[in-house]
Amino acid sequence: MKKELCIRAFPSACQAQGAYGMTLHSDRGSQFTSSSFQKVLAQYGAVQSMSGTGHCYDNARMESFFATLKKEKLYRIRTERIPMAQVKSIVFRYIMTYYNRRRIYTANPGGLPPATYRQAARGLAA
Repeated sequence: MKKELCIRAFPSACQAQGAYGMTLHSDRGSQFTSSSFQKVLAQYGAVQSMSGTGHCYDNARMESFFATLKKEKLYRIRTERIPMAQVKSIVFRYIMTYYNRRRIYTANPGGLPPATYRQAARGLAA
């Protein structure tokens, strides 16, 4: 993975969600430890959380998400035979329409999907 992808994707995600001042969990990949990416994080008030070598628990939720993405979507299609743009579209639709809005999510009260849970939480805070 190239750092440029992370540098483009992070601000895009922040703007789409109206997010600022979050904690970003990542591994110790060179794309995440680069000074260029660190500057982008600082622009959005993000604090980076990276566990030490051999301590994966800090990133367990993201690892779980990627395992779910692979099991529920990517391993069911022949991604090596599909153009990259189409794979990106498939992943985007899975996350934005199914995972965030319809899939039961056992970590949230009532099994609410992430988008529904966030909306309900914002309603309580208002």
